[in-house]
Amino acid sequence: MSQRNLLQPSIRALFLLLLCSLVVGEIGKDFSHCPNFFYNKTPPQGVSAPGYQPICQRYRNQYHFASLYDRQRRVPLFSAYRLSPADGKRPKSVWMYEPQLAFSGASPDMKHFETPVDQNVIESQAVLDDYRNSSFTKGHLNPSLHQKTLDNRKATFTLTNIVPQKEGSNSGPWNKLENDVLRDFKTFCNGTMYVITGAMPYKSGDHWINNRVSVPEYMWSAYCCPSFKSDLPNNVKQFFPTCAAVGRNDPNSGEEIVPVNKNAKPSVRGYDVRRMPLENLEGILAKRLAMPISLFDNRCQA
Repeated sequence: MSQRNLLQPSIRALFLLLLCSLVVGEIGKDFSHCPNFFYNKTPPQGVSAPGYQPICQRYRNQYHFASLYDRQRRVPLFSAYRLSPADGKRPKSVWMYEPQLAFSGASPDMKHFETPVDQNVIESQAVLDDYRNSSFTKGHLNPSLHQKTLDNRKATFTLTNIVPQKEGSNSGPWNKLENDVLRDFKTFCNGTMYVITGAMPYKSGDHWINNRVSVPEYMWSAYCCPSFKSDLPNNVKQFFPTCAAVGRNDPNSGEEIVPVNKNAKPSVRGYDVRRMPLENLEGILAKRLAMPISLFDNRCQA
């Protein structure tokens, strides 16, 4: 056998290795491909479970944010991003999925849903049919209004950034919180604001839509703004450098975490949001998820 023929298998093996290395990057064991979405390039500490899948959310060959996806519940536990006010309108809702959850060697870019949806995609993650006639909206963890460019905003329309959220929460108090955080950033934050927003499952056992996608009992969010104005008003100082919030996603849940404003109008009653110190949220998450959690490195102290 010639030397040329001996080399051909090695060359083919090297080519396949290089090809695989090109598509690895969105789905992995950690967030090493997209650390910049976390303060000090450090993801939340203490969050670990066999079914949790880190995703570097990639669209049009660029990373836009990061999510920790719960494969068993088919929802993200959280999405992490750097807030940057939108420079345009909310894009048309053209929904996408994560190919590498279904096929490990697939393209690292999120893709638009096709008809029919591949069975491997259906088994690996939530799909649009899960939300149809469910009485739940598609609730963004990373909202498009917190993303600057059109591509940034389009990238938020992946179901790996979505949880089942009641309309009363999504368009009511939770929407107000998203706008309040945006206002805080514009008014008081001097540099980057890092945001982590997530979903909290029921303590009493999972609730499901379509027997496939877990419904959260609460939404939660926290931000880290390490550099802020030195002359903060007294009523704002408690919100810097960190602030957190928990929002109700079930009007019938107890009031031990978030009280209900009985005077709220009926369409939003029971979907209250409570702002709180970061430490309080971490304590709530530690109890609900049964794991010690630290969301921001060194508690966002510069």
